[in-house]
Amino acid sequence: MTAIKDSVVLVTGGSRGIGKALVDDLFERGAAKVYATARDPRTVAHPGAIPLRLEVTDEASIAAAADQAPDVTILINNAGASAGASYLDSPIGDVRRDLETNFYGPLLVTRAFVPVLERNGGGHILNVHSALSWLADGGPYSASKAALWSQTNSLRLRLRERGIKVTGLHVAYVDTDMTARIDAPKSDAADVAAAALDGIETDAYEVLADDVTRGVKSALAGDLTLLYPQLVS
Repeated sequence: MTAIKDSVVLVTGGSRGIGKALVDDLFERGAAKVYATARDPRTVAHPGAIPLRLEVTDEASIAAAADQAPDVTILINNAGASAGASYLDSPIGDVRRDLETNFYGPLLVTRAFVPVLERNGGGHILNVHSALSWLADGGPYSASKAALWSQTNSLRLRLRERGIKVTGLHVAYVDTDMTARIDAPKSDAADVAAAALDGIETDAYEVLADDVTRGVKSALAGDLTLLYPQLVS
């Protein structure tokens, strides 16, 4: 089991939404130190957190963060973005942006911090996926999360022998800035953070944080029209 109490944790995207809730809960559970990253570290609100500047698509920024946080034992890849791009109509740069942030970003951060975790005796990585890892929503955001899910599954196997455990968090809509314009049921960020950290502490391979996510995953075993009823004429 992974102990959060007395651990040193780095949370990407730790200034708002799920990231902020994770930082708050980590301190509640007795983490010794929490690095909270943001493009603008002044936006990190928790008084106990150590703010770090980080752009997850910039390798120099990632290397600098790894140098400034050499004692990390738990890495949480939470930072993400959605450009709202269309495969057919948007500039291809907007399509790439979701992949750069949501797939390559966590990979680059993980590559930088695996040596840190190893030097500190092993550790744990949590990647934040989505119910859309399993359900295409018509744009590249869901593709980026599906790719991240596959990445996580591969890294879990590769890092096991190096003493690093890997958990994937899947969640549907959460009441954050990213979903402010979406009219749909939403989970509370604090509840999602609690489920995620419970998953770390129990060494869960996956955390399905809400009923929508559990329903989407269960539908994967059925006919495609269960996930895409619009295919039924």
